[in-house]
Amino acid sequence: MTEAAAAPPQKLNPWVKIGLEIGPLVLFFVGNSYGGIYFATGLFMVATAVALATMWLLARRIAVMPLVSALVVTVFGGLTLWLQDDHFIKLKPTLLNAIFGLALLGGLAFKKPLLPYVFDGMVNLTEEGWHKLTVRWGIFFLVMAAVNEVVWRSVSTDTWVAFKTFGYLPLTFVFAMAQAPLMARFEAKPAAEPAPQADAPPGGTP
Repeated sequence: MTEAAAAPPQKLNPWVKIGLEIGPLVLFFVGNSYGGIYFATGLFMVATAVALATMWLLARRIAVMPLVSALVVTVFGGLTLWLQDDHFIKLKPTLLNAIFGLALLGGLAFKKPLLPYVFDGMVNLTEEGWHKLTVRWGIFFLVMAAVNEVVWRSVSTDTWVAFKTFGYLPLTFVFAMAQAPLMARFEAKPAAEPAPQADAPPGGTP
């Protein structure tokens, strides 16, 4: 072959993945503290793009949720800066959580569970386990969409940014950890290989 084969997709280290997903949010908080919401929004957009590019460089693929998140950040962040209206960036978590929640629950309605694609092979559950876990995550995302609506409409911008960074992340982490018993209970066990059979004795009489 004269051309080098394309590098196959790699699995991203879970801690690197978490860092790339949390990093832009932390920079959003820092940017708001020092430069205000519009500076923070621009910084958030750049950091999200860098995180997405890093995921591609390290794994040669981008998972669905970070990709959808980046698209929504780009659109709503762009509208925030263009119109100088911070309502758009505040609505972003509502829309994003609603999309994820409805997509997960809608997938179940069509008997197409989407959560296995999100976990990307990190967890192997039975069909019943995926169904139960998908329902829980779908409801969680819809609840968080409603929570964001209540928070941003009732508190100051700085308080909302602080909640987005130090409230949303811990709540998501605690909820994820609370699913561990369910995942352990419905873990799909690999099928046992059949035991090799002894050779049958030759037929006939000596």
